Amino acid sequence: MNNYKKQPFIPAIQKTSTLVLLSIISIVCFLISFNTKTIDISLSYVEKVEAAHLMEKAMKVLKESRMEHGVFIDIENDPNETGLVGSPFSLITTDEGDLDAKLTTLDPNISAMLVDLMTQINLQKNDTVAILMTGSMPGANIAALTACKALGIVPITITSIGASQWGANQVDFTWLDMEAILFNNDLIPSRSIAASIGGRNDMGRLLSPAGRKIITDNILFHGLPIIHKNKLAKNISKRMETFDSILPLKKYKAVINVGGGVASLGTSFNLKLLPPGVVSRSNISDIGRLGGIEGVFSKFVKANVPGLHILNIKPLTEQFKMPFAPIPLPEIGSGHLYANERYNLIIAAICLLIVGGSVFAVGLQSKIKIKEHLIKHEPDSLL
Repeated sequence: MNNYKKQPFIPAIQKTSTLVLLSIISIVCFLISFNTKTIDISLSYVEKVEAAHLMEKAMKVLKESRMEHGVFIDIENDPNETGLVGSPFSLITTDEGDLDAKLTTLDPNISAMLVDLMTQINLQKNDTVAILMTGSMPGANIAALTACKALGIVPITITSIGASQWGANQVDFTWLDMEAILFNNDLIPSRSIAASIGGRNDMGRLLSPAGRKIITDNILFHGLPIIHKNKLAKNISKRMETFDSILPLKKYKAVINVGGGVASLGTSFNLKLLPPGVVSRSNISDIGRLGGIEGVFSKFVKANVPGLHILNIKPLTEQFKMPFAPIPLPEIGSGHLYANERYNLIIAAICLLIVGGSVFAVGLQSKIKIKEHLIKHEPDSLL
């Protein structure tokens, strides 16, 4: 009894040395599981890198073309010095524009993002897609076409030339001018097959007569058919007929809309409700509006042709964890778009078993020792 009083019984689970050891084991296991990660490289990594490099080269070629004509870069509004940011106003400016969104689309990684979206809807080499463009986001236009080239996809494109602020709104450097340079340098697979003025009602409403003439002359200069009817609905019908003359509508593997062209999106639904990225028939079935005019994009999607909607750039970049209006431009081939880093679940499970097993073992041993101690020193407590 004297020994018992001099050396009181303390179960292992209450010993400081045991608790310290358990703490050390827990910390070590936490550090191991936290720092052991698995990198899942995108299945389309090669195509994404190729598309991004194509877009990077395309932007460089266009910049050099501008520099040859003695055009100075507006560093304040074009901090990455791409030479592809338009002006706040010109004779062919159709609407207000978001400068940050335009800067974001001039990141070559946007082309890799388009490859990802095209992969999501299972586009394959030699598939034909319908593309609807405006002059408002030249960066997104380049991204779509270079992504097609990287994947071997055949684009059939119709463009409205008018552009919002900061887009391809320079009278001597429209989207058709850019497109021709890129095609001649074998950086995009094809050029537009027809074009319209764009802007309000797709007829250049709110533009001056001089502005409309500049666009019309530019379309004629590039030898393209002009879509110029006296009503928006007729302009939309003409686009559908043009696409159908190349390939029956249901033979197109996808329809891709870049920008907010009224002929592309129409007036029959609220553009803010149309999600950016992949669009299916169910996305547009509940947002129609009586009396509105249905655009080309909606007509294709309702015919069960998968759609990609490239507008509302910020939520689109958030979807892929890409920076918005980055300065400087991010490196090609790095980031969530190309590879997904995650914790190694096997290592984490092993560490959890070690920590849990250690606690369970100490607790079990302590329970056994406490029971032995009670039997030896306090037998009455077991009654």
